[in-house]
Amino acid sequence: MVDMRIVFLGTSAAVPTSTRGLSCTVIVRGGELLIFDAGEGIQQNFIRSRLGINKKIKIFITHMHADHCLGALGLLQTLSLLGREAPVDIYGPPDFAEFVRANVKILAFGLIYEVRITSIKAEGVVVQEKDYFINCCKARHIIPAYAFCLNEYERPGKLDIKKIEKFGIPEGHLYKKLQSGEDVTYKGRRVLSVRVTGPRRPGRKVGISGDTRPTARLRNFFRDCDLLVFDSTYSHDEFQKAKERFHSTASEAAILANGAGVKKLLLTHFSARYKDTNQLVREAGTIHNNVEAAEDLKVIDIPYTKS
Repeated sequence: MVDMRIVFLGTSAAVPTSTRGLSCTVIVRGGELLIFDAGEGIQQNFIRSRLGINKKIKIFITHMHADHCLGALGLLQTLSLLGREAPVDIYGPPDFAEFVRANVKILAFGLIYEVRITSIKAEGVVVQEKDYFINCCKARHIIPAYAFCLNEYERPGKLDIKKIEKFGIPEGHLYKKLQSGEDVTYKGRRVLSVRVTGPRRPGRKVGISGDTRPTARLRNFFRDCDLLVFDSTYSHDEFQKAKERFHSTASEAAILANGAGVKKLLLTHFSARYKDTNQLVREAGTIHNNVEAAEDLKVIDIPYTKS
């Protein structure tokens, strides 16, 4: 069991407001921080949220617009000034590596830890870990952009204590091994995990759209997400503007989420014209039955599906 939650550090589009910073969404998974986009000034809310400076950090940049990438420089420098020693991994468009190197040189600020940048050049798996992977899909924006998904692998089924007792295995470390899917040997007898556990249980899936128009490709990519954070820059009244600027309306986000079977939809990336996002939530809520608006420093837990 790994705790997971989303923390919003910035939820405004292009222009920050008195209550909203520029784009940044963090998935906190166990002791790891998965940061999606880094708008200017996000280190302030990073500190306010007490996410921790020495946790394992991966940063994902959806595209090379200032309100999504410029804040990476400030965050990297702030982490260094606060004494971070562990490396930071960054995944983003090919131009991002050059952007970081050039600015570090021009601004002459040093980092006391290693920054490892991987350029994303095509759709597919970006990060592969023991119990999850993160993949990307092309979004539809003015410039090349990607959306991301965190996908957890299936978990072993629940332990069947009665079946374990038949093998005479005492409660303790062997239980833990069997629960994790590992076979064990007890008193010379091999016990298979699958024989003493129930059906495997699904992991969680979380989607982050970045800036985009809704597309069939993204609908398939985000299929069955437990939680989807989607571009909702405009209300339906501004549909034409959304189309021209390659963003989505709240109702379009809800239509896509419905078609993808998403359990919970989080609207974000709001135009500065919307001081109150209730209108956008109402629009999306007529289409999808589980919708919320993101707010700076808002925290949402992502539980496992009950089984």
